[in-house]
Amino acid sequence: MKKWSFAALIFTLIFVLAACGSKETQTNATGKESKAAESKEMTIKHQYGEAVLKKNPEKVVVFDFGVLDTLDELGVDVAGVPQAVVPDYLKKYAGKEYTNVGSLKEPDFEAIHSLEPDVIFISSRQAALYDEFAEIAPTVFVDMDFANYMDSFEKNMNLIGEIFEKEDEVAAKLKEIKASADEINKEAAASNKKALILLANEGKVSAFGSNSRYGFIHDVFGFKQSDKQIEVSQHGQSITFEYILEKNPDILFVIDRSAAVGGDVGAKETIENELVKKTAAYKENKIIYLDGKNWYLSGGGLQSFQAMIEEVKSAL
Repeated sequence: MKKWSFAALIFTLIFVLAACGSKETQTNATGKESKAAESKEMTIKHQYGEAVLKKNPEKVVVFDFGVLDTLDELGVDVAGVPQAVVPDYLKKYAGKEYTNVGSLKEPDFEAIHSLEPDVIFISSRQAALYDEFAEIAPTVFVDMDFANYMDSFEKNMNLIGEIFEKEDEVAAKLKEIKASADEINKEAAASNKKALILLANEGKVSAFGSNSRYGFIHDVFGFKQSDKQIEVSQHGQSITFEYILEKNPDILFVIDRSAAVGGDVGAKETIENELVKKTAAYKENKIIYLDGKNWYLSGGGLQSFQAMIEEVKSAL
């Protein structure tokens, strides 16, 4: 009888020890899973605050077309897009399968709220409404530093790659883009041709120089400036057609704002008057009309920047 009691005691001890070991293993495993889950969460700090979100957010609302074309290039689905005016190369996002969340300047907060998004991407056009966005979901402000365009562009692309765990894909795309930009820069810098960047808007024109919104044509692509004293302004320096003739650029890059927002007077109608026809740019057929929706509404994305490269390359 005593032998059986002793055996039972040994068996019980073995069972308890095994159970404790199993519990410890389970605890360790749970701890590892907890740490893994924590590592999937990230905090993004920007000038308007910070956004805390999990990587690979599922419901995505995008108010920046550069971010949208980047997500499209990376195969990331989005849920909501401002559909009032959409660049042609992103026209599929104006379809019914995507929720219309208003316009770039007038978001439909009710529609956004109904989506219960995991993240919202905004840029300068929506910056004043940041707090209203942030009340709904983690909001990432994507900024562009025009004085340091390439650094800013790469930073934004790498951030998106990190959020959606697409770092390798982003790195490969950036390598292609930088190679294309360097190729243009090498040729443009070796030329004596000088360029002037214009925004045409309902019969009026403004000019952009280095470090400005479109100044990367000079700063990144290497085109020399026909005027180095252009005032840096969000909407450009207001100029006259006499000014264009006086500077007499060899190349004119023209962004058609009217075409981008649905105006009545096109860029060609505005630019090609008797004064501009006397410039070297007109005589040498070097007035390059850039895609208004791409340059004015979009830009700063993997697809849009590559498209910009192709357009600028035509000046060479």
